[in-house]
Amino acid sequence: MRIRSALIVVALFSAAVGLRAADDPMLGSWKLDVAKSKFGSGPAIKEETNQVEPFGGNGIKLTAQIIRGDGTKVAESYAGTFDGKEFSVGGDPNVDTAYLKRIDANTMERINKKAGKPTTTMKYVVSKDGKTKTVTITGTTAKGEPVNTVLVFEKQTSLKYF
Repeated sequence: MRIRSALIVVALFSAAVGLRAADDPMLGSWKLDVAKSKFGSGPAIKEETNQVEPFGGNGIKLTAQIIRGDGTKVAESYAGTFDGKEFSVGGDPNVDTAYLKRIDANTMERINKKAGKPTTTMKYVVSKDGKTKTVTITGTTAKGEPVNTVLVFEKQTSLKYF
């Protein structure tokens, strides 16, 4: 009887975590709307798509394909959790590590660091209808140059897990 009860508890917990992940508006495929975006200092972006998937019990995994204004292709990726712990970021010369903060269901922040020092903050906000994600980036580059950029993404697909 105890084993059966324990299995039921594990199954319910797993289902709850899966449902929470399935409801996360950050998840899915996103495409940059260049016309709606505003680029501050630094090279503009010609094109970007990114895929956001659940990671662990309380995190996300992002993979992005970016074509900068000068034609340079960049692949950025990370997998992190909303527990305040730093994780590695690949593909961005201005970022070594970052950590995530969940503000509410539609809002999160990624705080970026280079050589152990905070550089930029990326605030992600998904619209109430879940169709648009706005990423506001503020701070400085690793070289101390100011950053003030707004990226507007349109959802391409949602991720479904059940």
